[in-house]
Amino acid sequence: MATWQDFEHEAPELAALVRARFEANKHHVLATLRRDGSPRVSGTEVDFIGADAWVGSMHQAVKARDLQRDARFALHAHPGDETMAGGDSKLSGRAVEVTDEDEIAAFSAELPEPPPTPFHLFRLDLQQVVHTALEGEELLVHNWHPGRPVETTRLH
Repeated sequence: MATWQDFEHEAPELAALVRARFEANKHHVLATLRRDGSPRVSGTEVDFIGADAWVGSMHQAVKARDLQRDARFALHAHPGDETMAGGDSKLSGRAVEVTDEDEIAAFSAELPEPPPTPFHLFRLDLQQVVHTALEGEELLVHNWHPGRPVETTRLH
C-alpha cells in the first residue's frame, strides 16, 4: 500500500494527470463491497490533503459501513464528457478509517467548509492507479502499483 504522496514521488507525471482528473469535477463513483460480497457504487468526493487522498461519508451511510466491514475500494473519477478530454482515472486499494479526533480536526481545518458532523473519514491507501487516455487513434493505459515503474499499454 502507498499514500498519495508515495504515488506522487514514484510517478509524478501520472499523479499530476490523475489528480487533475479528480479535481476537474466534484463528484466521483466509489465502489465498495456489500455484506454478501456483491458490489455497491456510491457517489463521493475526494480531497487531497497532506500526504493522502481522503474520502468522507455521512455518519452511518452504507458506504461507510461497507468500508468499515471490508476496506477494499475502487474509485472512479467523474469521466467528464464523451471526448475523454483529460483522460479517465481510477484508484483502488484499502480505505482506512480515521477516528483520532485531532487528526479529524486537522483534516477539517484544511477544507473550505467543515463537513457536517458527525461524519466518517477514510484515508486511501493505494494499491493501484490507472489512467486511460486517447492519443490520436491509440488508447493509452497507464498502470501504477507501489514500488514498480508505471506500465503503459498502447491499444490500437
